Amino acid sequence: MANGKYVAYFRVSTQRQGQSGLGLEAQRAAVAAYLNGGAWELVGEFQEVETGKGANALARRPQLRAALETCRKHGATLIIAKLDRLARNVHFVSGLLETGVDFVAADMPQANKVMIQMHAVMSEWERDQISARTKAALAAAKARGVRLGTTGPANLKRNIEERRSAADAFAAKLAGVLRGFRAAGMSQRMMVDQLNRLGIRTARSGEWSLVQLQRVLKRLPSTPAPDNYGLW
Repeated sequence: MANGKYVAYFRVSTQRQGQSGLGLEAQRAAVAAYLNGGAWELVGEFQEVETGKGANALARRPQLRAALETCRKHGATLIIAKLDRLARNVHFVSGLLETGVDFVAADMPQANKVMIQMHAVMSEWERDQISARTKAALAAAKARGVRLGTTGPANLKRNIEERRSAADAFAAKLAGVLRGFRAAGMSQRMMVDQLNRLGIRTARSGEWSLVQLQRVLKRLPSTPAPDNYGLW
């Protein structure tokens, strides 16, 4: 249940979305749902249309700066609908945490600063990997003389190897998070729930299932094989 003073910040990443209102209504609904009940006061509301790219995103967000100043003035908490509405950038999120202003994301209200930074790390990695994979795949195909859309044993083998390599890289990136879950005594089902709650996506940008988690765990050499009860 929400209590205290809040300042709401809404952002869309394109001018077209800003003009149409697409995305803003959903953000407002999420914030309203979080603030439903309790003794709270909304002392400010700010809306911004901005791309958010780059480590210096805050410099291009005057409305966010104004929202933070309002929070400092009233001793309020900044509230957003989703963490990725701020930035998929570790440096930016870390800088925001260091401003001293408390903030909460309606989609993960229980997340602490460590969890928020972990989410930013995975979101940034996911964004970079999607871009890198697309560029690398096109460049590699061109260098090999492969025509897009063709099939055959040679192309299939290369595709399988590339997918395995990408899967291994994803598992390695997530290894520290999973080991932290293990140290906390979480079962695999609890890990699945926590990954989805934190907004950490699978390698294909979907939600986690127990089978998907177990596939990742199998790629970590130091990870024990799961038992029949979904535990370590």
